[in-house]
Amino acid sequence: MKFFLFLMFGFALNLHAQTLVPFDDQHWLINAREAIRDTLAGKNCIRLNNGTMLLKDTSFLNGTIDFDIALSASRYFPGIGFRMKDAANGEVYYVRPHQSGNPDAMQYYPEFNGSGGWQLYYGQGFNQARVLPVRRWIHIQMLVKGNQAEVYIDGEQEPALFISSLKRTPSAGAIGLLNEDPVAAWYANFSYQKTDNVQFRTVAPPVAGLAKGMITSWLISSPFDEKRISGKYHLNTSDFSGLSWKNLQADERGIADLSQLAGAVAGKNTVIAKLEIHSDKAQLKRLSLGFSDRMKVFFNQQLIYSAEDDFLSRDYRFLGTIGLYDAVYLPLKKGSNEVWIAVSEDIGGWGLMAKLDDTSGATEP
Repeated sequence: MKFFLFLMFGFALNLHAQTLVPFDDQHWLINAREAIRDTLAGKNCIRLNNGTMLLKDTSFLNGTIDFDIALSASRYFPGIGFRMKDAANGEVYYVRPHQSGNPDAMQYYPEFNGSGGWQLYYGQGFNQARVLPVRRWIHIQMLVKGNQAEVYIDGEQEPALFISSLKRTPSAGAIGLLNEDPVAAWYANFSYQKTDNVQFRTVAPPVAGLAKGMITSWLISSPFDEKRISGKYHLNTSDFSGLSWKNLQADERGIADLSQLAGAVAGKNTVIAKLEIHSDKAQLKRLSLGFSDRMKVFFNQQLIYSAEDDFLSRDYRFLGTIGLYDAVYLPLKKGSNEVWIAVSEDIGGWGLMAKLDDTSGATEP
C-alpha cells in the first residue's frame, strides 16, 4: 500500500532567477512508497523510492532544470519527467546505475499513453555512456528549448547527452522526480528557471533523409486482445469488426510509435497496421521489417510470417530494440495487394517500421 509523506526543508527561494524549490507538501504532490527526509554526504535531501514527486502549479516549456542525485548500486531507473501533460504523457530522462560505463547508462524517451519506449528510442540522441558513481552526489543540469535538450553532469563544459529531437510536440507541462523502483534514490537542491533564452553548445546534425522504400504512413486499428487472432492463419474484414482506424506517420528514422495512438494494456495490447502495395505485374518483393514486441504478417489475408522480439526473450542480454532485422518475401499479384501486420506489446515500446527494398514496379498508392 502506498503512503504519502510530506516533509519541510527550509531552503531559500530565488537565486539569480533560478527558483530553488523546497521539498514540502506545499510545492510537491508526493505519491510514493517512501519519500522521507535524509542526510547523505553532508546534504539535506529527500530519499525517494516506489513513486513520484510532481512539482505543483508549474508549467514548464523552455528553460533549465538543476538537481543533485545520488544513486544506489542496484538495477533501477531514477530520473526526471518534464513537459508532463499527466502521469502517462511527457518527456523522460533517467539513468541506469547498473549500466554504468555502458552505452545506455543514461536514457531519453518520450512517453505516450503510459508507454516508456526505450526499445524504440536508442542510440545517438537517446543514450550515452557515462560512469555513474554510487552514494555520491551527481549534479545534473538540463537545458530545454523547442524540440531539443542538453544534459550536463557535474558542471562539465560539454554536454553528457544532446537530445537533438524531443519527440513530443513542444508544449508546457509539469516537472516530476521519478523513481518507480523499490530502491532508494536521493535528490537535493532542486531548482528550475523558465526562459526562452537557452543557448545550446551542440549543433544538431542534419537530418538524413529516409532510404528509398521506407514506409512512412500506416493505417492503424484501435487496440484489441492478442488472443483475438491467436491460432488464425487467415483473416478477413469481418475479423476487424468493431475496430476504428487512424493514420499514423513514421518519424524521421522510419519508426511508427504505435503508443502515440493508444497505450497497451491487458486485454488491449495488439493493433493491426495496414499497408497497400500496388504492383504493375506479378513479382516477388522483399519487405524488411522492424517491430516491438511481437508481429504477425498477413499478406492478402493469409498469414505468412510471425516473429518475437520481447525483452530477454532470446538471452539474458537481449534488449529487443527495434530495427530492420526481419524480412518477408511478398508474392505480389498485379494490381492492389494488402499487408496486414498485427503488432503486440508487453513492455519497452510499441513500434513498427518497414522498407520495401526494391520499389521498381511496386508502390504505395
